[in-house]
Amino acid sequence: MTETIENLRDFNYYQLSKAVNNTIVLAEYIWIDGTGESLRSKTKVYQTPIKTLEDLEWWTYDGSSTDQAVTRFSEIYLKPVRVIKDPFRGDPHILVLCETYLPDKKTPARYNFRWIANQIMEKAKDHKPWFGIEQEYFLLKRTGTTHLWPLGWPTGGFPYPQGRYYCSIGERNNFGRALAEAHLRACLNAGIKIAGLNAEVAPSQWEFQIGIAEGIEIGDHMWLARYILERIGEEFGIDINYDPKPILGDWNGSGAHCNYSTLTTRSEGGYRYIVDKLMPILKENHLEMIKLYGQKNELRLTGRHETGKYDQFSWGDGSRGCSVRVPIITKEQGQGYFEDRRPAANIDPYLVSAALVDVTCLNGEHLKQLNQIFEDSLKPLGQQIFQQQKEQFQQQTQ
Repeated sequence: MTETIENLRDFNYYQLSKAVNNTIVLAEYIWIDGTGESLRSKTKVYQTPIKTLEDLEWWTYDGSSTDQAVTRFSEIYLKPVRVIKDPFRGDPHILVLCETYLPDKKTPARYNFRWIANQIMEKAKDHKPWFGIEQEYFLLKRTGTTHLWPLGWPTGGFPYPQGRYYCSIGERNNFGRALAEAHLRACLNAGIKIAGLNAEVAPSQWEFQIGIAEGIEIGDHMWLARYILERIGEEFGIDINYDPKPILGDWNGSGAHCNYSTLTTRSEGGYRYIVDKLMPILKENHLEMIKLYGQKNELRLTGRHETGKYDQFSWGDGSRGCSVRVPIITKEQGQGYFEDRRPAANIDPYLVSAALVDVTCLNGEHLKQLNQIFEDSLKPLGQQIFQQQKEQFQQQTQ
């Protein structure tokens, strides 16, 4: 960990006085930007206590600087949707996860998928969908001004082959534990539903798990956990990388395996329901669902390095070489959950969780809409603005 210690940045935060903490609340508004993968945030000072979500105001930001608007129509609204404790500033200060909307406060901004995910979760709430997502990531450090390379790897070179790093201990095998441990503790202090962490198969690759979370909670807690991880990365001088295959060659890629169950799968006969009912449904919808499972995921899903193939659906009892693993404990107990191993590390958890619930609980009635909304977000910003203005004009003429 020599590199981490050398790069550790002393932020030298000035302590807030007791008087300030008794009268002021600092609210850090957090949102997903126009990349669909990165987060932004800014601070709002409240002179009154914040006791409920309703106490928080909608706010605005410059969407032309986040690739979500053009300069002429740059205002984007922030709608608070989830509040947790701020593990950096401490009580009574808060982190505020937000949805983003255009100036009409009705049209979702680019890469806001939470609204549609929430609609799907509300429709399926009687099924009580539970999730646990395993978020893998690489720790990268700078060599020079721009080049990034995994922490602990020889500069521009490669370490010993994989095999010694998974759940490893020892300075020669484990790179970045201090950062991963700091993240775990910060998430716990914030109230995030974090379930654990471990070093992963490739050197300098780590994983944390979020869950058990029900419905829309899984997306909210995952994005907030990512935010906290990025903030801690700032302090260590380490870049957090979620690319599905950051290092080509004989190295594992990074996924976001999604463990999933419903009231039916957790009840008696649940294993047979998973095998006889859900696996055929997932196979039938595989090519549509995989579009929502992360950009450049085809580089990771090769059938090697503990993956199934990108364009083929497969499942197996206890198998990590398939699209879906049904854990042995689920088979033994006759009920439980399954693990969708297809999602890449750079997923939007709202899309993946919504697609799973839609296909398994709502007969896939929203899957086409989910894909259309996602495809629209991928379009160049100018094309999106033109389409939105066209639709607004049509509505006005009608």
